[in-house]
Amino acid sequence: MDALRRHSLLIILFGSLVVTLAMGLRHGFGLFLEPMSSELGWGRGVFAFALAIQNLLWGLAQPFSGALADRFGAARVVVAGGALYALGLVFMGLSESALGMTLSAGVLIGLGLSGTTFSVILGAVGRAVAPERRSMAMGIVSAAGSFGQFAMLPGTLGLLEWLGWSAALLAMAAIAALMLPLGVLLRDRPAAAAAGDLPLREALDEAAGHRGFWLLCMGFFVCGFQVVFIGVHLPGYLYDNGIAVQVGSTVLALIGLFNIFGTYVAGWLGGRFSKPRLLSGIYLTRAAIITLFLMAPLSPTTTYLFGIAMGLLWLSTVPLTNGIVASVFGVQHLSMLGGIVFLFHQLGSFMGVWLGGFLYDLQGDYDVVWNLAILLGVAAAMLHWWISEAPVQRGARQEIEA
Repeated sequence: MDALRRHSLLIILFGSLVVTLAMGLRHGFGLFLEPMSSELGWGRGVFAFALAIQNLLWGLAQPFSGALADRFGAARVVVAGGALYALGLVFMGLSESALGMTLSAGVLIGLGLSGTTFSVILGAVGRAVAPERRSMAMGIVSAAGSFGQFAMLPGTLGLLEWLGWSAALLAMAAIAALMLPLGVLLRDRPAAAAAGDLPLREALDEAAGHRGFWLLCMGFFVCGFQVVFIGVHLPGYLYDNGIAVQVGSTVLALIGLFNIFGTYVAGWLGGRFSKPRLLSGIYLTRAAIITLFLMAPLSPTTTYLFGIAMGLLWLSTVPLTNGIVASVFGVQHLSMLGGIVFLFHQLGSFMGVWLGGFLYDLQGDYDVVWNLAILLGVAAAMLHWWISEAPVQRGARQEIEA
């Protein structure tokens, strides 16, 4: 029993460190947009396109990375993902063309992220931890990703100012390479075969026929839409309304800081209360917070309060959503099924960031997208209310419980 508990704690520790590095490094990419675009004469479109490709490939590759982790264990997938991530940063630092930027920051890092972030790591945690502690353990790992986003941003900015963008990216590649030994130490064990286990194809068919699975996917689409729209366009929205640029960067830091607490608390609550009901509450509260932010007189104070409130809800959906997948379908194919749900998050991310820019260029403001974020939050709250986290009954065709 002690050996099993020690194994679980090591999975949580090393998994948290991997997610901290992967998410922390990624959070600083926006700092390189202006210096790289200006020095290389690309215009900002080249950099933005590469990061758009990164997010799409991250999402598209996630189910496949998850399936490999379920089959062979997370360790091998993390090592491969960490290697791709580090190589992507090296070639990004050496890039002098739009194609090089797209292949490095877009393709290599996008694939690297798919092997080193939430779906793969949370799948390993879900297999290693007892069901009653699973949600809290996932909250701890998700909080580690939040901590990485908050803590590593100043370090990335320091490297950029000290070394310049090219050498800074090479230094970040060396940091990313730390994920390789961490992956080796992540001695995840694929779930042992048991009566009632399903082959991969049957597991996919089972999930495809489960209404609650699709409701989760639609809910995570909303999550991605909201957080990436706010994360990318909030500083511009504030600037347009006469708020200093420093306020925008401070708000993003506050979001990262309070995100740490939000994800941990959400994981803790998920072990004690209904996870679908908690998700309904999160999405409805997000919609209310955005509404209040838009209705209140805009000032640095109201903006900081908005950042704190949204930070508490930012990634709090992650441990709860993955926890429902584990509760309903078990842990045998958890990384793969969680990866499919995450794909919808990335599709929502793409729509949020793209639609924000497209409609801003068309209309000169963000009003339509802010209203969409509110309406989608209400819709997601309603959808999650009807999800059951009861395990599927295998051996009979499953109709989703409402």
